[in-house]
Amino acid sequence: MRVGQYVLPKRPLGKTGAEISILGLGGEGILRTHDEEEKAISLIRRALDLGITYFESARAYASSELYYGLALGERRREIFLASKSHERSAEGALKHLEVTLKNMKTDFLDLWMVHDVRSPRDIEQIFSNNGAIKSFEAAKRNKLVRFIGISGHRNPTILSRTLDLFPFDVVLMPVNPAEPHYWSFLEEVLPKALNKGMGILGMKTLSRGVCIKIFGNEAVEMFLHYAMTQPISATVVGCDNVEQLEMNVKIAQTFQPMGQVDQNIILQKVKSYAREMMYYKL
Repeated sequence: MRVGQYVLPKRPLGKTGAEISILGLGGEGILRTHDEEEKAISLIRRALDLGITYFESARAYASSELYYGLALGERRREIFLASKSHERSAEGALKHLEVTLKNMKTDFLDLWMVHDVRSPRDIEQIFSNNGAIKSFEAAKRNKLVRFIGISGHRNPTILSRTLDLFPFDVVLMPVNPAEPHYWSFLEEVLPKALNKGMGILGMKTLSRGVCIKIFGNEAVEMFLHYAMTQPISATVVGCDNVEQLEMNVKIAQTFQPMGQVDQNIILQKVKSYAREMMYYKL
């Protein structure tokens, strides 16, 4: 362990055999920009020193993958590195993977995800004879990726259907206290993923900062601890700056599972704001 490195709790990523920190760094925030190399690299390297082991990006996230490639260097092997492709064809997905590996300066991804599945048309394209899933299978077979995942935040019914169409290793979905109130990923997707032994990653935990605008800065701890209490492997959060990152890590370090009474209090508190917080379903 490096001097000055912190320890974060870890959890198994489903039945993959991997373990990851309960807080992951998402590829949005300052990482979803262009021409912010200095700030982005500082953020990634600080996350490494703070004990985060799960790092995520996507082909759609501006220069995010490039920033990782510049920041990781010899420390690539210390972490679990993930990215995503929104391409729906096999050919397009393969081209995305080639660019991703080049940008991230790595010869493999720990996790490659089908990005943002939201409609019946997406399902039809992805799982067709020339669909993206063919390239995902080939990439795993050829050891370009260790595990295959899928993400969605628009429609829980669609995401749930995909879990029956392919043996995904990991699912990335919204996990926050607004979810139980309307068209819930926690009710429709989470139980199925648990049944299948999948790794489960939580996103939209802070509703892209909407919870802070409504409830103030104290909402960060409340929402992160709520998400971490759920039966998931990690919650993945993008950061605008190092200060946000350090606050999130401190919250994760002090995490203790919430009792049902405290969870119910939070659910009631957010109820009237639930639709606003779930902007990602509109």
